[in-house]
Amino acid sequence: MAELALEGRYRGYLTCLNERRFHDLPEFVHDPVVHNDRTLTIAEFQDLLRRDATEIPDLHYAIERLVVQGEEVACRIRFRCTPAASFRGIPPTGRSISFVEHVFYHYQNGRIAEIWSLIDMDTIREQLTDSRPDA
Repeated sequence: MAELALEGRYRGYLTCLNERRFHDLPEFVHDPVVHNDRTLTIAEFQDLLRRDATEIPDLHYAIERLVVQGEEVACRIRFRCTPAASFRGIPPTGRSISFVEHVFYHYQNGRIAEIWSLIDMDTIREQLTDSRPDA
């Protein structure tokens, strides 16, 4: 798939996530998909994304850096949001946070087949556990 077309597909995938159109994920993601070396059905992957959207209702995927090469996509995604429920085991404080995810995708036949994701949990933990009022 041409890199420009793949970039468009990837941007469409993030739009799908930002608009909470999880039912449209099969258009962008293989079933099954491998996420951080775990094989998930599309339903399990949808549940994972729905959980994140429930825990952080204002979660928005904003591209900071995007590289497309062949069938590979690498992206640094910036999140500025306010967790409403425990997020990855860290209780909410009502405070807004900002963090990044570095994520790499392998595409097959125009759809995501593998995902490797690294979220900056130290930054999230610092922001949610800092007890200073102006933090």
